Amino acid sequence: MRFARRGNLDGGLAAGQRTAAPRLYVLDGLRLLAALMVVFFHYVALRGGWGEDPEHIFPNAWKFAQYGWLGVEIFFLISGFVICMSTWGRSLGDFVISRVSRVYPAYWVGILLTAAVITLWPQVRQLNGGFNDVLTNLTMLQTGLGVWDVDGVYWTLFIELKFYVLFAAVVATGVTYRKCVLFCALWTVVAMASVQADIKVLDQWAMPLYEPYFVAGIAFYLMYRYRPTALLWGLVALSLLLAEHHIARRVADNTTHNIPAWPARVIVLVAFVLMGLIACGAFNRIQWRWLSTAGALTYPLYLLHQYIGMTVIYGLRDRVPRPLLVAGLILVMLAAAWLMHKFVEKPLSSWLRKVMRSSMDEVRRHSPRPMGAVHGAKGAGAPAGAAVPSAVPEQHAGREEVREGAGGVAQRLRAYETGPYEQAAADRVGAGRPDGV
Repeated sequence: MRFARRGNLDGGLAAGQRTAAPRLYVLDGLRLLAALMVVFFHYVALRGGWGEDPEHIFPNAWKFAQYGWLGVEIFFLISGFVICMSTWGRSLGDFVISRVSRVYPAYWVGILLTAAVITLWPQVRQLNGGFNDVLTNLTMLQTGLGVWDVDGVYWTLFIELKFYVLFAAVVATGVTYRKCVLFCALWTVVAMASVQADIKVLDQWAMPLYEPYFVAGIAFYLMYRYRPTALLWGLVALSLLLAEHHIARRVADNTTHNIPAWPARVIVLVAFVLMGLIACGAFNRIQWRWLSTAGALTYPLYLLHQYIGMTVIYGLRDRVPRPLLVAGLILVMLAAAWLMHKFVEKPLSSWLRKVMRSSMDEVRRHSPRPMGAVHGAKGAGAPAGAAVPSAVPEQHAGREEVREGAGGVAQRLRAYETGPYEQAAADRVGAGRPDGV
């Protein structure tokens, strides 16, 4: 049976009955750009393996690199768009399978590789908790348990996981336009209240620093799927203002220097504008297939680059010209990301997806179906255990939209799934992590 197949899903007709929208290759490019911003931040703006203030090593590049942590915010903005897109017409079980098989295999290998490097060469980072920390990190829940991340960038993955848990409430009842809007509105109100409530658990789950990006991403996808409306633009505008409100704190969390906040505000604004253009279809004509490969490198690159890269910098900083070292290291990390994607991520993800799907089928097989679903299936002449698609058109903003089947959604959107986002390092800051968290 389909997990929690309650409520109306905007999905029912076969994929062939609706013209598929073009793949958003520009999202892949934007994801890689965000990842490279974070890499540039770690290699050029932080002391890391340099052993001295990089402001003196890269006086010009440092001015730009010090804002590279904003790639994390861009990841969250894209994630809201992509997760809403990829869950349309899917059951809760499908959502869980998709997310676990997407984020965990590469993450597990990334942990083992990073742990091996910093164990053999502990000059940049040490495993204070030893092998126990590595085991805990394999759950991706280490932040919630108060355990240090094996690699500094892993804190953002816990933020993503919490977003998945929150949005699972929408998926469990059937993703619709109305439910997505209500989810965005409710989350915005709770996040705003959590700032003054001084309740740690509420703050941890409401995530007021990052909620505006996820909410705006969801609103942008609703614009893309249906059409821009005053309501959706209002959600985006409110999210932008809230994001800008928190920028000063985010800047302070990510530098030990007294730097202006206005460049970060401009970068956030530009990111919102770009996503707005994507939502309005301005980049649909960009069909550069190489961007798909570029997007596939994003997650492995993000997982591998920080402490492994800083360790390489430490070992070669006095042997290789420093600008050449940074440029060469980025290319090496991109190559490592490609190898990890091709030989680790793809096969392991495929295997894990099959195992989880088999397990989920077992759960469905031994779970009683709701009476309404049984009668609906019989009335339609459907075989027992089959999910009954809905072919009822839905009105949105005065425009009739034909619901898209889950199969069509899976075919069109599977490749967009993202993962796609610091423990205090030598100089207290990391890939956009709030200090002290």
